[in-house]
Amino acid sequence: MKSKADIGLIGLAVMGENLVLNMESKGYTVAVYNRTVEKVDNFVNGRGKGKNFIGAHSLEELVTSLERPRKVMMLVKAGQPVDDFIEQLIPLLEPGDIIIDGGNSHFPDTIRRTKLVEEKGLLYIGTGVSGGEEGALLGPSMMPGGSPEAWPYVKEIFQAVAAKVEDGSPCCDWVGENGAGHFVKMVHNGIEYGDMQIINEAYHLMKELLGMDAFEQHEVFKKWKSGRLDSYLIEITADILAYKDEDGSPLVEKILDTAGQKGTGKWTAVSALDLGIPLTLIGESVFSRCLSAQKELRVKASGVIAGKKPAFKGDKQQFIGDLEQALYGAKIISYAQGYDLMMEAAKEYKWNLNYGGIALMWRGGCIIRSVFLGDIKKAFDKNPGLENLLLDPFFKESIESVQESWRRVCATAIENGIPVPALTSALSYFDGFRNDRLPANLLQAQRDYFGAHQYERVDKPRGQFFHTDWTGRGGSTASTTYQV
Repeated sequence: MKSKADIGLIGLAVMGENLVLNMESKGYTVAVYNRTVEKVDNFVNGRGKGKNFIGAHSLEELVTSLERPRKVMMLVKAGQPVDDFIEQLIPLLEPGDIIIDGGNSHFPDTIRRTKLVEEKGLLYIGTGVSGGEEGALLGPSMMPGGSPEAWPYVKEIFQAVAAKVEDGSPCCDWVGENGAGHFVKMVHNGIEYGDMQIINEAYHLMKELLGMDAFEQHEVFKKWKSGRLDSYLIEITADILAYKDEDGSPLVEKILDTAGQKGTGKWTAVSALDLGIPLTLIGESVFSRCLSAQKELRVKASGVIAGKKPAFKGDKQQFIGDLEQALYGAKIISYAQGYDLMMEAAKEYKWNLNYGGIALMWRGGCIIRSVFLGDIKKAFDKNPGLENLLLDPFFKESIESVQESWRRVCATAIENGIPVPALTSALSYFDGFRNDRLPANLLQAQRDYFGAHQYERVDKPRGQFFHTDWTGRGGSTASTTYQV
């Protein structure tokens, strides 16, 4: 074993343990430290026994055991723990050394931390790591951003441990400056929320409307897995639906219907509001989790509020076929909105994002990995200046081809009182996006009426604003305009 380690890691929880085992398996020597030092000894003498690990019982030991420039990666809980470790590491490091945050940090924190660390003469990387426990061990998707000068020093390690696509390309590349990597990881998680929600709505429709049990649904998802919906989330859904409890019944039906969340979906929705991007599907996915958490209130409401009871009268197989098309259409919208958000953030924060490269990073290792992402990469390779995914010929034709099925699914769900907020909000976005005139003209008139907020006219140049004295009792004074 080498006397000095190639990289050091702080945080031997599930992700940390598996990631360093991955690194070591690729030929790297890794120094490991955990605030509870017993974990270090347990790991080095357990899963790491006989392998190229250097156990450290203090941050000083960890730093001393590293080759220059030192590379220290943190996989700790987002928030204050990250700041605490940075504060402790800075006095121990020398100019050119690199601090890496591999947790789910909020991107504004990464922007702030990059500035702080660079002012101390050090380099900083905030990298999204996706794929969960299995991804960390076998190959995650990694989305690094921060100090560009740091990338050449970590590129080999990161790309060695990352997942690979069919041609061997790693699902990891440099994303951009300061908080860009964590922003892209945040959007990844937002899209993950959306993908999970539309799958759950399909499950709910098959269960409540078509009366299908979990084992029958398993066969449907298994079939979808071999088509254009092929993805990790479709695959695990098929597995979940087939899993039996001890009594032979589907385990999924024994699970309480209250969804948890760690905040990344909410961050994505809030960022969209801040930047003025209509991220409707992901927003509805976050709110759906919030509604599910109101379990006791929903149970109470179900006993006192009457609604439509599902009564399906159509062709079951045709509806399942329509449902597959509806999922595909909504999935296109989810990614179109997610990319729209990344494009606006790139302008706001002056990031130079490689959109095709991001799709490649998501092709393997991560939770939203799917064959679908290959089509996104092709779209941006063909037209790097693509303004919206729906304007790409492939996706334009794809979404047009599924819309009738999609409309039938949404209409049937509404008629039968089954909530499908993500599927319907995605369809409404599609109809709004392709409409050259929306009713916001009336909205602007209302705003001008009660608040003198002014409006633009279709027969005048853009940027020229007008105010009307609608009641005859107002004056000519207008409010300033408000633009998101």
